Amino acid sequence: MFLHNNILPNFNDYAPYKSDDRQVTGTKCIMAALKNTKNLKVLKILATRYSPQVKSTRNLNLQEYHSKDLLKKHQVSIQNFRLIDSSLDPKPLSDFKANEYVVKAQILAGGRGKGHFDNGFKGGVHITKDPQQIISLAKNMIGHKLITKQTPKEGILVDKVMVAESVNIKRETYLSIVMERSYNGAALVASPAGGMDIEAVAEETPHLLKTIPVDIHEGVTDATAKELAEFLEFKGGMVNKCAEEIKKLWQLFLKVDATQLEINPLVETDDGRVVAVDAKINFDDNAQFRQKDIFALDDVSGVDPREVEATSLNLTYIDMDGSIGCMVNGAGLAMATMDLITLSGGKPANFLDLGGGVGQAQVSAALRILESDPKVKAIFVNVFAGIVNCATVASGIVAACKESPPKHPLIIRLEGTNAAQAKTILEQSGLNINMVNDADEAAKLAVKLANEIK
Repeated sequence: MFLHNNILPNFNDYAPYKSDDRQVTGTKCIMAALKNTKNLKVLKILATRYSPQVKSTRNLNLQEYHSKDLLKKHQVSIQNFRLIDSSLDPKPLSDFKANEYVVKAQILAGGRGKGHFDNGFKGGVHITKDPQQIISLAKNMIGHKLITKQTPKEGILVDKVMVAESVNIKRETYLSIVMERSYNGAALVASPAGGMDIEAVAEETPHLLKTIPVDIHEGVTDATAKELAEFLEFKGGMVNKCAEEIKKLWQLFLKVDATQLEINPLVETDDGRVVAVDAKINFDDNAQFRQKDIFALDDVSGVDPREVEATSLNLTYIDMDGSIGCMVNGAGLAMATMDLITLSGGKPANFLDLGGGVGQAQVSAALRILESDPKVKAIFVNVFAGIVNCATVASGIVAACKESPPKHPLIIRLEGTNAAQAKTILEQSGLNINMVNDADEAAKLAVKLANEIK
């Protein structure tokens, strides 16, 4: 994913993140958390879901072959390709002729070429001129876990392999269309230095990076497309060819409600073509009702099942590596809660954000999700209610505990809307629950109880 300095907010405009004196509320908390957290999953969720400038989104990622299908449907020039699944059936290759083939494992992670499999096979990307080797290469990938710098330690299981026509690349360039906050809309980002880490290009050679805002009413004009093509160092008749591809990519970006469309590399071939060799597309989840066919392609095979279940309930679950489960509402409170736990000598195992307008059934499901984490030894419910109703949270907790007795100590702090009613519900439930009014004291108790469990 392309991250340029001006795509995220200017953190220098916000106060420092000072856990020791509790400056952890509101916008400053969220912005400072983005700057300071070392947990990239937390950063991603906060950056895309909770930033005040952006509505809640869950950017859908597609497998590479799905993205290529979309490009092809919108007349963008791509390599010919076929797909091999776990059946290892060679029939899809029977009419596929090329001088050279690229065999690529399909997982939602980068660095595949330099990765390795759990069976010892090296590399998730291979090139061969012999069509007879394709199935043999696929056999070494499918059914095995590929481990790269972007996967979990255990890797991600490969169940499909894409076989693409290898093109003779003369030059590699970079092109993306992203939603850019500072422009209040979309922007084109281009570089003649494609096929490599674009963040490094931005940092080390910023003159090789060009960003152009797009007027949503005008779209990508002929003049803009030509300007970018020339910046990408296409010459002669190749300028118009590249400009046409840029305009097609813009139309695709609009029609599929994308938040990011990244082509790296966009190449010039030795036979005079402009080809999108690799693509990454993210989508706005608010457009799911319009893009049902695309969202039906969502691949959750490599995603934590707890995260998948939480998402299906309109909740946000983030796994971490401590022993205290956290049920909260809102990003600022989530970060403050994790700070309080850390300052008390503990470590959060996860956090589950209820968000706004949560119902009793969602709260019950949230507690069950937290309890399913084998790392959890205690659960800290920390809710400061506004839109959320404390009584609803309390009723959901009671319902979940009566259906399945809690496995871990529950420490609950509820403040805000209907807090008094919520406390009555919990007190009359007869459950062994630790209710604490002070957040700091509640965090200390959560750490103490978690430490007492072997």
